[in-house]
Amino acid sequence: MSHKLLVRRAAVLGAGVMGAQIAAHLTNAGVDTVLFDLAAKDGHPDGVVLKAIANLGKLSPAPLASKTLAEAITPANYDGGLEQLKDCDLIIEAIAERMDWKQDLYRKIAPFVPAHAVLASNTSGLGINALASVLPEEMRHRFCGVHFFNPPRYMHLAELIPATTTDAAVLEGLETFLTTQLGKGVVIAKDTPNFIGNRIGVFSILSVIHHTAAFKLGFDEVDALTGPLLGRPKSATYRTSDVVGLDTMAHVIKTMADTLPDDPWHGFFQSPAWLSALIGKGALGQKTGAGIFRKVGKDIVVLDLEKQDYRVADRAAAPEVVEILKLKNPVEKFARLRASEHPQAQFLWACFRDLFHYSAYHLADIANTARDVDLAIRWGYGWAQGPFETWQSADWQQVAAWIVDDIAAGKSMSTAALPAWVLDGRSGVHAAEGSYSPSRNAVQPRSALPVYQRQRFPDPLLGEKFAPGTTVFENDGLRMWHDGDDVAVVSFKTKMHTVSDAVLDGLQEAVSRAERDFAGMVIWQPKEPFSAGADLAGALGALQAGKLAEFEAMVENFQRTSQRIKYSLVPVVAAVRGLALGGGCEFQMHSARTVAHLESYIGLVEAGVGLLPAGGGLKEFAVRASDAAGPGGDVFAELKKVFETVAMAKVSNSAVNAKELGLLRAGDKVAFNAFELLHIAKAEARGLAEGGYRPPLPANRIQVAGDVGIATFKMLLVNMLEGRFVSEYDYEIAERIATVLCGGKLDRGALVDEEWLLRLERQHFVELAQQEKTQARIGHMLKTGKPLRN
Repeated sequence: MSHKLLVRRAAVLGAGVMGAQIAAHLTNAGVDTVLFDLAAKDGHPDGVVLKAIANLGKLSPAPLASKTLAEAITPANYDGGLEQLKDCDLIIEAIAERMDWKQDLYRKIAPFVPAHAVLASNTSGLGINALASVLPEEMRHRFCGVHFFNPPRYMHLAELIPATTTDAAVLEGLETFLTTQLGKGVVIAKDTPNFIGNRIGVFSILSVIHHTAAFKLGFDEVDALTGPLLGRPKSATYRTSDVVGLDTMAHVIKTMADTLPDDPWHGFFQSPAWLSALIGKGALGQKTGAGIFRKVGKDIVVLDLEKQDYRVADRAAAPEVVEILKLKNPVEKFARLRASEHPQAQFLWACFRDLFHYSAYHLADIANTARDVDLAIRWGYGWAQGPFETWQSADWQQVAAWIVDDIAAGKSMSTAALPAWVLDGRSGVHAAEGSYSPSRNAVQPRSALPVYQRQRFPDPLLGEKFAPGTTVFENDGLRMWHDGDDVAVVSFKTKMHTVSDAVLDGLQEAVSRAERDFAGMVIWQPKEPFSAGADLAGALGALQAGKLAEFEAMVENFQRTSQRIKYSLVPVVAAVRGLALGGGCEFQMHSARTVAHLESYIGLVEAGVGLLPAGGGLKEFAVRASDAAGPGGDVFAELKKVFETVAMAKVSNSAVNAKELGLLRAGDKVAFNAFELLHIAKAEARGLAEGGYRPPLPANRIQVAGDVGIATFKMLLVNMLEGRFVSEYDYEIAERIATVLCGGKLDRGALVDEEWLLRLERQHFVELAQQEKTQARIGHMLKTGKPLRN
């Protein structure tokens, strides 16, 4: 049976917040998508959907990888448009969370759904079997639940929930499609209320709410404790609730109360009085401008229950608690948390204890394995570790004994006993060979579905190790390795994968070895970013010590490395994800091809630190402009497209946007699943090699825009300076960028070679680097991480 789901066209039913964003992400992935909603009462019948599509451009973070993609979504309504379902292969229903409404819609669309199409409900907690019960018999095997997390473009998690009638091949086809085409991490959940992610995640929030009151802590204090200090997002607990919407929060809590009457923790499934009061006042969080937190002028204020009013949010984590949380050894950390007398430490222990208790108690009913719970919480809530990983790393037996003690002492939220398997002498639930499944009472390996063969390094769980491959050579800057095949991989070892002298020398050596012993080479990092660019601290140090010759030599070495990549006799493919800034961007510009993960934030940002790109980036733009214009063509028109990108230090907000900015080439590939990036990049390198790859011929007849081009750019800049859009120093930097892009003060249409342009880059880079204002900008960036406008 094939694991393939062929999706030529998809439909999304419901143009609310989630439906519209799911349609947007399908469109990002190149799927022809129809978005449905109710017919508008007046005006255009598709008015509801047209308004939702228009709104996609205003949302932040942006649901669309490029604003222009909005036009690709086809609007439709249930009254006149259902015929359009007949040529859809995948239909995702995403209307409001009401069983009766969803069932009515299924009855209405059933006659129009083709015999092969898959129908999935994007519900965050309604029963999948109950939904399936109203479908005609022949449709039930092609129906299941799929739960995207908000925002669907960025959240890695998608929960798949089979009904008892769902065909296994249908589920596998959808899992494969979600993984590769939409870039998701798929977790299979059982058909229980709120599935896995929200069942455990919302319980965690409810326990935090309960213990906040019990230990008399402030909301801001709790957020200081339950964010990055625990390896969780900086929006922590209460700020996250404001972002999600307090009404949504209350709705989910009510769903738990209504659908889980027998849950031993049922008594806690209720909104606290303060939450109901805020909702009653219309303070629903971020969307209404006020919730638990709100902004007053420049201050953030927080609700204070004792004062029944807002106060400045200034309560932090206590130094002695921070010291415990910063301990590297989790065993010691948990022992000290439990032993501490400090209310903040006692609060944290109580939250962890009840989360572990709840997760273990319910594991058998909600998930197939402990892996599914941990990955769902990591991918859906952004935690660095799931509940079971956290518990296991802190000494499973010891923590279990403490939980048993606390249950006996009446300290836990519930008196329910821990399941027998927790106390059977085990040291945890995750091991190299797989994760524990209570229903099978055995360890289950990861899925054997073929799509997962594309992930050389999946997101690792505690206890999992993936063979690192065979080292070809390594130095302080990078490691070159292979998997016994003909494509070598190079990975940087520096912090943020910045480019140091060791990285430059290592890359040149790697290219030589690849030419000699391999068919191709991929530059890939096991974790993002791809590269934050040149090592600024090292550069600033050399400058301030007055080592100008050393500084110039480094710039020259940078350019030599870029050229070595470009003219390698075997294809060098850059596999980009996350940030690719400055030199990181320049390396991928010189590669034979780039494979960029959708979430790639690429830019030549040197202007922000008072410099200009000098790793061959400006030279490469000049070469491309000359090629695009053709002999005697308008080079300036081509340069104009990229000048602003460089002068304003613009960074792409997606790989698709990087193509629009001219930072990626038309033929570069966009990959949707970060864990498949290496596989796709190696396939590209192999494909180029199999096609008889040759590097480009040396570019020694580059047509430049010359002095006329520089003068025209200066006119644009003067207007910006007079309108106060740029500072005087910004103007000077931009003028130098224009000078290099246009090939210097030559006649328009003059022909130069790459060496000429590289020399110009170096000259202006070194001159800028010696200026006081540039050194101030670099220093400021190193200190604060933010650009200085001087």
